[in-house]
Amino acid sequence: MSYYRRIRDLREDKDLSQAKMGEILSCSQRVYSNYERGDIDIPTTALCKIADFHNVSVDYLLERIDNPKVNK
Repeated sequence: MSYYRRIRDLREDKDLSQAKMGEILSCSQRVYSNYERGDIDIPTTALCKIADFHNVSVDYLLERIDNPKVNK
């Protein structure tokens, strides 16, 4: 995966900046930007936080499925 399109799209849908998402994940804007671009792998804990924040599944973020609903 060259970049995490869905992570960027979900952030933009909520009109959040990369800096704000960095605050939510306790990382810098630069690190978060690297996550979106796929320059560095997203740690599992951060990936789970992003999924929980947007109320979607990790599989959806990783484009393994097209249904964003979280299976409970």
